[in-house]
Amino acid sequence: MHARTRFVVLFLGAMLAVSGCATDEYGRPREMTDTEKGAIIGAATGALLGLATRREAKYGVLYGIVGGVAGGAVGAYMDKQKKDFEKQLAPELDRGVIYMEKLPQNRLLVGMTAATAFEVDSTRIKPGFNPVLDKIARILNKYGKTHLTIIGHTDSTGSRAYNQKLSERRAEAVKQALLARNVIPERITTAGAGEDHPRASNATPEGRRKNRRVEIIIEPIVEPEG
Repeated sequence: MHARTRFVVLFLGAMLAVSGCATDEYGRPREMTDTEKGAIIGAATGALLGLATRREAKYGVLYGIVGGVAGGAVGAYMDKQKKDFEKQLAPELDRGVIYMEKLPQNRLLVGMTAATAFEVDSTRIKPGFNPVLDKIARILNKYGKTHLTIIGHTDSTGSRAYNQKLSERRAEAVKQALLARNVIPERITTAGAGEDHPRASNATPEGRRKNRRVEIIIEPIVEPEG
């Protein structure tokens, strides 16, 4: 169950519990006290706050492992990493095997097409793509003060449920490939976007090829102020 869905279920359960009754020591129904109602609502509200702070908590743990970049140096750190990607992956970028974008908030996106990384309808990375992953992993390990979100995407062929699972498995396959190349697991989060975020139209074979992809969003871990 999705985390947001879990919260909704929890919160609705709390509301139902508050609107219902408790029992006394003999199992007979009685009205809840204000203290009991407050405890239930507080637990549900705490779950919501937990969802909101989970990302910050994860980054806090990661900062303790890899350290962080000073706020004023973040732009230069990420620009240098981008230049390394451009230099080391120049042949792959020229051929369209890899694409790269600079995102807001000093983030980078490195994408790989499923046409070059995976067989059709498969989560097994093509052996010929391993040298590319070697290059990517070396740069990721060189710039270790970053968090990586690996997101799988599909075209619209097949059912939405199937595409969602396929995108998740492909993201996990790339994660495992990076772990095998010494990228530490604490740095990596995976997700599947299914068919929901196409880069091109799914009406053509070329568009579907572009939409079958895995992307790595690279985000700097910034030293806390103060």
